[in-house]
Amino acid sequence: MGIIKIGTRGSALAVWQAEWVRSQLLALHPEYEVELVKIKTTGDKIQDVPLAQVGGKGLFVKEIETALLEGRVDLAVHSMKDMPAELPPGLCIGAVPERENPLDVLISRNGHAFKDLPEGARVGSSSLRRCAQARHARPDITVHSLRGNLDTRLRKLETEGLDAIVLAAAGVKRLGLKDRITEYLPETIMLPAIGQGALSIEIREEDEAIHSLTAAMDHRDTRLAVETERAFLARLEGGCQVPIAGHAKVTENSIVLTGLVAEVDGSLLLRETISGPLEQGKKLGVEMADRLLEKGGREILEKVYGKAVQDLRI
Repeated sequence: MGIIKIGTRGSALAVWQAEWVRSQLLALHPEYEVELVKIKTTGDKIQDVPLAQVGGKGLFVKEIETALLEGRVDLAVHSMKDMPAELPPGLCIGAVPERENPLDVLISRNGHAFKDLPEGARVGSSSLRRCAQARHARPDITVHSLRGNLDTRLRKLETEGLDAIVLAAAGVKRLGLKDRITEYLPETIMLPAIGQGALSIEIREEDEAIHSLTAAMDHRDTRLAVETERAFLARLEGGCQVPIAGHAKVTENSIVLTGLVAEVDGSLLLRETISGPLEQGKKLGVEMADRLLEKGGREILEKVYGKAVQDLRI
C-alpha cells in the first residue's frame, strides 16, 4: 500500500475538486491512501489587483506545478480554465474528467435576469472575457472588478453595492449553491472561458504509475473538446490580458467550436463557429484562431500586448 499526494489550492472550490478526485481514486484503487497537500499560489496571495495586471493564468498553478516537478506531490488538480496554454517541460495533463456545465451564470441581488437589469446597473466580474461580453451586450451597465474566491465574491454582491455578479456555473454547482443562480447566461451573450467546467489532473510525463492510476478518470469527449479549445488558445498565445473565449461541443462524429476575441471595452467582438471531424480537433482550434486573427483579432492582440504579433500567421 502506498500514499498518493494530491496538490491543490486551498480555496473551498479547489479543495472540493481535489476531494472529488481523491474519492474517485479511492474507489478505483482502495489499496492506496490519498492525501491532499494545500499549496498557496501567487493568485491566492494577490487579491486586490485584476489578474490581467499581474500575469494572468499561471498565477493559480505555478507553485503547484513546482511541487509536482520536485516530487512533493504526485498529481495536481486544477480548474482547466486556469491552465496556461503551454505546460512546463516534464508535465502533462494525465486525465480530464467529465465536464460540469461550462456556462457562466448571473447571480442578481434583486432577481433580475441580465436583460432586465436596470440601466446603469453595477455588475461584478473577475475576468476581462466576462467584462467585455457583458459590456458588448449591455453598453449601459458598468462592470466592476471582482477578485476573491467564490464565497468572497458572493459576499461582495451584498457589501459593495453591486446589482449582480457573473460566475462560472460549475463552481457554484460544485459548492452546493445552485439555488443562488438567477440565470444561466446563454453562449450568445457569454461564451465560456477555454476549459471552463472541466478539471485538469496534471502529472509528471514520465510517471507511468500515476498515469495508469488516473487513466480511468479520463472522459474522451471532454478531453477532445478541451484539447480543441486549448489549441485555439495556444494559437492566440492567450492569457488573461485579452478577452478570449471558446467552447467546443463533441457530437457523435464531429466537433463544433465557437471562438471569440474581443476588445477589452466590448466595443468590438469577433466571433466564429466551425466544425470538423473528431480527429481534427486541434487543427480546428488553430483554424479558428487564424480566422479570428484575419477578421481583426491580430490588431486587438497587438494593441493589448503592445507588440507586433509576428509569429501568428494568418
